[in-house]
Amino acid sequence: MSKDGRLPPGQYTVRDFPVLHVGAVPQFDPQRWRFRIFGEVDAPRELTWSEFTALPGKSVKTDIHCVTRWTKYDTNWFGVPFAEIVKLAKPRPGVNFVITHGAHGYTANVSLSAASDDDVLFAYQYEGKPLEPIHGGPMRMFIPKRYFWKSTKWCDGVEFSREDKPGFWETRGYNNDADPWKEERYW
Repeated sequence: MSKDGRLPPGQYTVRDFPVLHVGAVPQFDPQRWRFRIFGEVDAPRELTWSEFTALPGKSVKTDIHCVTRWTKYDTNWFGVPFAEIVKLAKPRPGVNFVITHGAHGYTANVSLSAASDDDVLFAYQYEGKPLEPIHGGPMRMFIPKRYFWKSTKWCDGVEFSREDKPGFWETRGYNNDADPWKEERYW
């Protein structure tokens, strides 16, 4: 950890925004894009891009941490707070996990309590501009207190579940919780 307490163990700071992802960057068509809210909820639904971006938004300024050991300080994000999606979905009793879905069948899982932090967003702006496709645009799940692989790029759905469903990286040996302060990189 750094002297100022901002750098998790094993990390180094970067000024740029490294690009890491699996698969090709998908094309975004705002007329065809849909965001599914499903699983153990009383109000499953599908939102269009215009419906999604009309939901209440929030800005978050925070540091981000990648499992590949880089940290970027003072990043600015804007999007729909996870709490707004919870209000729409109305998760059923016993839901303890959230699985985000993205392009190419990608999924990432987190506990409902981790997703419920007040800085968790479905982010569609970065540094005041639309989120670039190489960084997950048009929208990505954004969970800053976890390693960045939990912040699903090209997010097009959120599933609420009673059971944990390890995602793409978790089934390949990455830690299920991904807390950078505990260096939860791998199993």
